[in-house]
Amino acid sequence: MIGYLKGKVISSKPTSILLDVNSVGYTVNISINTFEKISGLDSVSLFIYTNVREDAITLFGFFTESEKEMFELLISVNGIGPKIALSILSGIQIDDLKRAIHSADITRIVAVPGIGRKTAERLILELRAKVDQVHEEGGAEIPFSVKNEAVAALTTLGYNSKIAEKVVRDILTQDSNSTIEELIKKSLSLLNNG
Repeated sequence: MIGYLKGKVISSKPTSILLDVNSVGYTVNISINTFEKISGLDSVSLFIYTNVREDAITLFGFFTESEKEMFELLISVNGIGPKIALSILSGIQIDDLKRAIHSADITRIVAVPGIGRKTAERLILELRAKVDQVHEEGGAEIPFSVKNEAVAALTTLGYNSKIAEKVVRDILTQDSNSTIEELIKKSLSLLNNG
């Protein structure tokens, strides 16, 4: 089984990447979170999950080991296959997903496209005791409430929640001590000038 690939990026799009590893091209399915982290890079290293079925061998790649761990937990839930798991990881950050599962925040989970209430409830029920196995994403812990309040404020102003979440996350990655007011001001500045 392939567990890790390092190679030159031949082409990439938000859902997949073509990777040249020693003159062999591998098509690897990726999440939007992984795509954001690797876009602009000439060569990348990815943790790989190899999905083998009777009719196909499909590779799923992840920029971080914790994203791969979360993917493996998600596909262990009855009714969640690799495509849905990748969709979940594209729609929500790992640490946010862990918090949503711990706090049984069904609303946050069903906000991910393609996830219904029943699937969200099953996910919470089956993974609540297991999500702590997934390592924290790198970097400083971002205050959850400040981030959520800023995203909520921006979506109330009419901005797309996914774009607002990305902008807020980027700002907090550079300065995790921002107050809610500073965060909203910086976000609005980026959103209006971007």
